[in-house]
Amino acid sequence: MIAETICSAVSAAGLGIAAITAYRKRFLAATRIAAYSLVPIGLVLTGAVEWAVDTAFSPTAWAGFGLLGGAWLLFMTTRAVERRTGGGRKERKAAKAAQREAVAPAASAPSLGGTRPAAQPTVKPAAQPVAPPSAKPKAARSGEDFSDIEAILKKHGI
Repeated sequence: MIAETICSAVSAAGLGIAAITAYRKRFLAATRIAAYSLVPIGLVLTGAVEWAVDTAFSPTAWAGFGLLGGAWLLFMTTRAVERRTGGGRKERKAAKAAQREAVAPAASAPSLGGTRPAAQPTVKPAAQPVAPPSAKPKAARSGEDFSDIEAILKKHGI
């Protein structure tokens, strides 16, 4: 009874805040606030609040949550041990691939793209654009950059 009253009060307060926000011409925010404020009253009407209250005060429910937590803890422990010892799925997959490769080394190479296609003769275009003579490779320009920096440092006596 008290949970339903609290949820109704929260919904009413939220709708009031949404109305004030809409009055300030912030309609998108007002709509979002109104949507959030309708959730508690919706939970009351569907009976979810009563279920949550019954679950919160039920020792059987807490024992169930404890068992679920213990199961999760066991799963995470085995996963951590598997990672440290190297006995995971990746290793099994790699071992299986190595075994397959040992049995038939190139049997599945074309489907995997392991082999390269036959060499195609390359045809050069008749007129290739020539780089302007002032354009130098990047490596050569970087040396000039350092010489500029060295000149500046020498100028300042460093």
